[in-house]
Amino acid sequence: MEIDHSDSEEIINKYEPIAEVKGERQMSIEGFARYMFSSECLLFKENCKTVYQDMNHPLSDYFISSSHNTYLISDQILGPSDIWGYVSALVKGCRCLEIDCWDGSQNEPIVYHGYTFTSKLLFKTVVQAINKYAFVTSDYPVVLSLENHCSPGQQEVMASILQNTFGDFLLSDMLEEFPDTLPSPEALKFKILVKNRKVGTLSETHERIGTDKSGQVLEWKEVIYEDGDEDSGMDPETWDDFLSRIKEEKEADPSTLSGVTGVKKRKRKMKIAMALSDLVIYTKAEKFQNFQYSRLYQQFNETSSIGESRARKLSKLRVHEFIFHTAAFITRVYPKMMRADSSNFNPQEFWNVGCQMVALNFQTPGLPMDLQNGKFLDNGGSGYILKPDILRDTTLGFNPNEPEYDGHPITLTIRIISGIQLPVSSSSSTPDVVVIIEVYGVPNDHVKQQTRVVKNNAFSPKWNETFTFIIQVPELALIRFVVETQQGLLAGNELLGQYTLPVLCMNKGYRRVPLFSKSGANLEPSSLFTYVWYFRE
Repeated sequence: MEIDHSDSEEIINKYEPIAEVKGERQMSIEGFARYMFSSECLLFKENCKTVYQDMNHPLSDYFISSSHNTYLISDQILGPSDIWGYVSALVKGCRCLEIDCWDGSQNEPIVYHGYTFTSKLLFKTVVQAINKYAFVTSDYPVVLSLENHCSPGQQEVMASILQNTFGDFLLSDMLEEFPDTLPSPEALKFKILVKNRKVGTLSETHERIGTDKSGQVLEWKEVIYEDGDEDSGMDPETWDDFLSRIKEEKEADPSTLSGVTGVKKRKRKMKIAMALSDLVIYTKAEKFQNFQYSRLYQQFNETSSIGESRARKLSKLRVHEFIFHTAAFITRVYPKMMRADSSNFNPQEFWNVGCQMVALNFQTPGLPMDLQNGKFLDNGGSGYILKPDILRDTTLGFNPNEPEYDGHPITLTIRIISGIQLPVSSSSSTPDVVVIIEVYGVPNDHVKQQTRVVKNNAFSPKWNETFTFIIQVPELALIRFVVETQQGLLAGNELLGQYTLPVLCMNKGYRRVPLFSKSGANLEPSSLFTYVWYFRE
């Protein structure tokens, strides 16, 4: 353990209950037990519990804790919508909330999953709840990702509700210091940002500050160029030729693109209330078309969303372009429509290519949410994690899919010594327990090892087994401790508890690993007693 003699004496004075032993500057079993059960002996590093990272980089340099369909607390088709979805997400440090907005009766916009049987919430009720809990856990900015299906009239109502509820917390004009670059989380402390479609420039928005916008409607246009295979149907030279034609003909806006084989072009138009459009500053929603197109036309304040299937395909086929894109622009990945049960994908594969907003269904427990919760334990639970250099500096040429990476790997050794009052399985009062250690990160670092099974003892099982891991990219790696009860081949294993955290947030030495239930409840005093050591090669 990283400790000196003065620290040892302080520990003895603090935890040793027997005066005679304390006088000898020693520690009894009772004193040692008190120390081991204190917060000082937890696996998670104390400094990671505070905001210790540099928060003055642009927003695009951070992983941002993000939720999908935040208003839902069950499935996507029949389940209820509830304010608790927003409250619980914010309490967990979530910084990007999704709000699906539709026209409601009596000129009151509503929130629900459109064209489904999910229940409805008033938009103003959602905004009031967000206002109350936005900065309870974190001081850093909250992004409201609006899925806006409202008429211009009810969009004006939405704008009025946002302004009246949030007041000065709502960012409604660009910051003087950031006219053409994304501001930092530090510069946006205690600010609410609106992510929605926008018409016009930030300068035009600034010029309209203080003017009457009631009844004023703007026409939003979007041209979508499709190659028929979501980025993979054209070779780069064809795309370069295609994009140069777009550039030359952009002002003329031709109805066809002759000479470019396989390209389809379609247009969309929408009426947007100026009052709502002008509330969109640094998080303008834009359709993602193609990496090359983004390099030519995407503005610094434009954010694009990509479905998980397309994002997964791009992360495999165009990984360097993907990282180049996320180094410059905020990118959001969301679950595919087929996940009607509100299941989640593994977020790690999209963090590996630098996607800032990897949106998950927070109401659904399981491995993906364990990884989400574990990753955002870091940096004081602020909801913002500074991306490592390899995902911010594109000259480094990082590729998470390469089997070997010329970086700074670590050798990690973990000894699982024993368990302490492990939770009893619902199906057995004397369970057979096993500990599984999983590493999640780049594909080459993903590995799983497990202890032998201890029979009929969940109260004080002992293993004394040592495991070694070589982790090539520790900056992106998470480690997950899982305790399961073995119930036979047919029944499978049952989760008793788990704990997930970033590899680089682990303390060295003898440490206690707390356990949490599948739903995220703390199972104290249930824990694992371990010895951890690691070093860079």
